[in-house]
Amino acid sequence: MMFPVSPAYAALSLIDRMARAVEQVRDRLLRTAAALEAAGIPYAVVGGNAVAAWVATVDPAAVRNTQDVNILLRREDLDAAGRAMEAVGFVRRHVSGIDMFLDGPDAKARDAVHVHFAGEKVKPDSVAASPEVGESEKSDRFRVVLLQSLVKMKLTSFQDKDKMHLRDLPRINTDSHG
Repeated sequence: MMFPVSPAYAALSLIDRMARAVEQVRDRLLRTAAALEAAGIPYAVVGGNAVAAWVATVDPAAVRNTQDVNILLRREDLDAAGRAMEAVGFVRRHVSGIDMFLDGPDAKARDAVHVHFAGEKVKPDSVAASPEVGESEKSDRFRVVLLQSLVKMKLTSFQDKDKMHLRDLPRINTDSHG
């Protein structure tokens, strides 16, 4: 099934479309980190980008792409985060019980930064709460949740994508990473 695309995008080769998709997620992640850090808002990257960051420490060839950005925030910082994110072009939305920052007014939920709240369960029936933002460390350009906390989040959610992420992580020596 073909989806409507802009003429400029349609003119790109398939490999360029693939690269552009990855670059857009990377840009979204870096803009988010820069905006939150400039505003002094504690956060941590979680989800597929956190898995990719940890995997990249031991086997860059094993890094998988992900389609969105997930961050951990304290609930009391959501309004300040919203102002910081809006200043760099994101649009705050609350959709189906999920707080997110869409990457522009015409963006879809998969073109967003999804918010998880520190110390809170993602779903009422979740086994454990999300970690605190302090359970993170600074990489070269963003804060990433500690490996043990990430594994706990993945085991708690345990959707198909979480199972795949968990398969990627065993190569990492957890004794040397937080």
